[in-house]
Amino acid sequence: MSSQSQPQTKREVDAVVERYARRQSGSLYSILRPEVMLSTQELQRQILVMLGSVCGYTDVDLRELDLVDVGCGYGGHLLDFLRFGFAPAKLRGIELLPDRAAAARTRLPADVWIHEGDASSAGLQPASQDIVFQSVVFSSLLDDDFQKELAQQMWSWVKPGGGVLWYDFVYGNPSNPDVRGVPARRIRALFPDGRMTVRRLTLAPPISRRVCRIHPAAYHLFNRMPFLRTHVLCWIHKS
Repeated sequence: MSSQSQPQTKREVDAVVERYARRQSGSLYSILRPEVMLSTQELQRQILVMLGSVCGYTDVDLRELDLVDVGCGYGGHLLDFLRFGFAPAKLRGIELLPDRAAAARTRLPADVWIHEGDASSAGLQPASQDIVFQSVVFSSLLDDDFQKELAQQMWSWVKPGGGVLWYDFVYGNPSNPDVRGVPARRIRALFPDGRMTVRRLTLAPPISRRVCRIHPAAYHLFNRMPFLRTHVLCWIHKS
């Protein structure tokens, strides 16, 4: 990262912290809500499908794979990867917000390495990770150059034959100026050297909240219509 870009990067990092501080979701994303439970289970299932059928890890011992979660939050996705069979000592998390990093350390085994700070200070070696994972991080980055820098950093960590595992929403939210959607064409622009496989999933949250009030089974009915899905799960392969 050049010295000229460092002040801009610092400004965007500070802005991200401010955006998260403004969010008051309350119980909106509680796993006890039917729509949250169903969308979470859908994502977990599709990650496993992606790891097997697309990434080609069906015959690979997952305990041997190195994975870093960029923006790991409270450690929920790292817990998922542990349940999938990844080894604690092979898992890493990077989290900008101190309270979330501290919570992740208490929830996860001590062998899972958690770095508090932005990705540029994580100190990971180039080509050291089989999988670099991000979930709804880039939709909170409103600066195009900062997005590009983070994508380049993530790509540098990927081993040849590995890839970036990406989950984020593709549409903006008119009621929330602190986020913006990241469509597939933008993902391709961020990782021009990667070979990308895209899956649409996750019923639009405003719709899922309404239909699940009628009955949780309605989630699956409405989710059968691809144009109502707001997120993408991508595997971006490095040759």
